[in-house]
Amino acid sequence: MLTYNFEYERKIKAGFIGCGGHSFRNIYPTFQYAPVDLRAVCDLRLERAQAYARQFGALNAYQSHHEMLEKEELDAVFIVTNYDEEAKPRFPQLAIDVMNSGCHAWIEKPPAGSVSEINKMIAVSQHTKRFVSVGFKKCFFPAYEKVKQIISAEDFGTPAAIYVRYPQSIPAEGDREDARKMLGFLDHIAHPGSILHHLMGKIRQVYFEDEPFNRGSMGILRFESGAIGTLHLASGQSGTSPLERVEVIGNGCNVVVDNCTKLMYYRRGGRGAGGYGRTPDYIGADDTAPIYWEPEFSLGQLYNKGIFLLGYAPEIIYFCECVLNDTAPTKCGLDMALEVTKLYEAYKNASGQIIQINS
Repeated sequence: MLTYNFEYERKIKAGFIGCGGHSFRNIYPTFQYAPVDLRAVCDLRLERAQAYARQFGALNAYQSHHEMLEKEELDAVFIVTNYDEEAKPRFPQLAIDVMNSGCHAWIEKPPAGSVSEINKMIAVSQHTKRFVSVGFKKCFFPAYEKVKQIISAEDFGTPAAIYVRYPQSIPAEGDREDARKMLGFLDHIAHPGSILHHLMGKIRQVYFEDEPFNRGSMGILRFESGAIGTLHLASGQSGTSPLERVEVIGNGCNVVVDNCTKLMYYRRGGRGAGGYGRTPDYIGADDTAPIYWEPEFSLGQLYNKGIFLLGYAPEIIYFCECVLNDTAPTKCGLDMALEVTKLYEAYKNASGQIIQINS
């Protein structure tokens, strides 16, 4: 059973840097269900920060995050900002400022534009003993959380292969050093990249080919576990199509998620009995039949709310629990940010050749 904000006995004293449309729709509203005492908000446009403070119950509004960090006594700071003039995420320096002030940080994706920036955050985190969580929301989708549970069970066997389809293009090879042209790819590779890491672990190497018609690509992955995978960036698919598909293969089992919500677990079994050519019934035994889940959208339940279906509320609750327990996150921390950014750099730097990510 979920706890509402007003029911928590302990809450984190929080600040927030960024008052944009995404945070208004998807992040600030999660505080209704998380142990957050929102003390202050900050935005480069002070009138915007003041409006958000009134809307979401913060005590103070600031135009400078340095001033907020100096004046407020905070446990953690949420950071949801845009890109700078060079089309690079603003998160690394802001997270470093927050950690140096003595606070933990939660940042949206993409966490950085390069592996070197992630390493700088890791170094500051180790020095200050403050941690950073990253908004890899896919890892908190109810469907993907269930997939993780299924493929971790003994009955599933060792996860041997994964297929991820996501509608994303990649600029032509000659344009990949241009941060502005790569911005869309950087912004979205975090989604399939975090799914791959969450379900299968570190990627050892990747090989991909891209096509010239829609700028889509097909990648072949090898994980450190020995498993293999396909990352299909299907930029040519219809806008009316379900956005993504994920399938994991085990030992005689497989699990499929369509459109982030429809989950099908094909357990080890077969269709009917009687041998090839003599089986009249395709149904099979009940105890090995596939299991199917999908949400219903009639009741006013939390599981029907977008901030739960899309992982926003669960990821914020998880971060708050880490702060309250003074325990670094075991998922969606800087270690995962490093691996996802390695994947981004592999795609950025080459195609048509095997790229070693972890060797």
